[in-house]
Amino acid sequence: MESAAFLTGQLLLALPGIGDPRFERAAIAMCAHDENGAIGIGTGALIADLGLHELLAQFEIEPGLAPDAPVHFGGPVEPQRGFVLHSSDWAGQDTIDVAGRWSLSGTIDVLRAIAEGKGPSRWLVALGYAGWGAGQLEGELTRHGWFNAPADADLLFGSAPAKRWESGFKRIGIDPRMLGSETGRA
Repeated sequence: MESAAFLTGQLLLALPGIGDPRFERAAIAMCAHDENGAIGIGTGALIADLGLHELLAQFEIEPGLAPDAPVHFGGPVEPQRGFVLHSSDWAGQDTIDVAGRWSLSGTIDVLRAIAEGKGPSRWLVALGYAGWGAGQLEGELTRHGWFNAPADADLLFGSAPAKRWESGFKRIGIDPRMLGSETGRA
């Protein structure tokens, strides 16, 4: 296996039938992966009936110039915690660079900046994250169901959430309609 950080900046794709309905056809932007574990933000599923304006209202932030964009299901861990994946043209108090491809912020300053029209030029808001402990993701990757694909700002911010999973597979030359949800048995 490559170095422990090999998935940082990649899109982790889950096949149908992976065994966990929370990850069916998931498209997870991997933000960190090292010997201590991994964290990613789901980018392929939206939270029904929740828009950015409602989320901003919960923090008493006037939406200002921000569009009422949908909010993504970032993952099953800490679903009340918010994150913003965004272009690297803005940085706040806790912003981390993700492999030079995009950035991740998890504090309210990014929401304020977006509402004021002073934030990143491209962004998506998510609640929750996908997390793995030390060695856990490496173990899951040895079993059937996960693929990784190169990811960049165009894939994350320039495609519809429902298309990111399929677009990720196309980037690695795979037609996802041809994939099976079970492995063979000898």
